Amino acid sequence: MSGGAYAAGMIKPIELVIFDCDGVLVDSERIAARVQVALGAELGWPLTEDEVVDRFIGRSHAAIHDQVAVQLGPDTAAVWSERFERLHREAVDAELAPVDGLPEALDALSLPTCVASSGSHDKMRHTLGRTGLYDRFAGRIYSSTEVSRGKPAPDLFLHAAQQMGVDPEACVVVEDSRPGVHAARAAGMRAFGYAGGLTPAERLEGHDTVVFYDMRQLPHLIAERQPARHQAQPTHQI
Repeated sequence: MSGGAYAAGMIKPIELVIFDCDGVLVDSERIAARVQVALGAELGWPLTEDEVVDRFIGRSHAAIHDQVAVQLGPDTAAVWSERFERLHREAVDAELAPVDGLPEALDALSLPTCVASSGSHDKMRHTLGRTGLYDRFAGRIYSSTEVSRGKPAPDLFLHAAQQMGVDPEACVVVEDSRPGVHAARAAGMRAFGYAGGLTPAERLEGHDTVVFYDMRQLPHLIAERQPARHQAQPTHQI
C-alpha cells in the first residue's frame, strides 16, 4: 500500500509490534542452520544451507521433527531432535548475540511490543536470556506451543494480538522467514521482512510486506506507515 493511502487513514494506526525471536531478536538462525546441515550429513539426509532455510527456518520443532521422520523414520527423527537441542544450546552458550542493530531499534521504538515465536518458552528463556533481551519482553512472550497450528498458519500471531488486547489490523509483525511473513499476512497484519539474515529478500516479498536489511531502520519504517494524524500522538511502551 502506498504512503498516501497510509496518510489518508485508510488503515488502522499501528498499536503493537510483534517480533519473531530467532533471526529477528537473536542471531540464532545461522547457528541453527549450521547444526541442521551437520546433522543431515551425519544421519543420512544431506542438506545445503539453502535447503535448511527453505524447509526448516521459521517452523516449529514439531514441524521439523515431522519432516525428518518422513525422510528418515521416527527413530532417526528422535535422535536428530535430541542432538539438535544439545548442539544448538552449546553453540548458543558459546556465540549467540542479538541481531545487529536490534538493541538500538528497541530503544527507538515507543510502541508496545511482544514476541511470538515458533520456539518453545524454554528455548526463548535461554536465547533471550543469554543476550540480555529477556527482561525487555518478560510477560509478553508467546510460543507456538500455545496454539494448535504453527506458522505459516496465523494462529500464533492472532493469539499474541488477543493476549495483548490489540486488533490484528493494528499489528505489525517483524519476521525473517517465509512461513513467518505468510502467517502475518494470513492474520491480516502488516509484515516487515528482515532480509539481513539467511532468508533471501525475494522469499519475504509480498502483499502488505516491507522488506528491509538493517534493523536500525525499523522504527523509521514503522513511523512512515502511521497515519499522519497519529504520528504526533505520543505512545508508551508497556
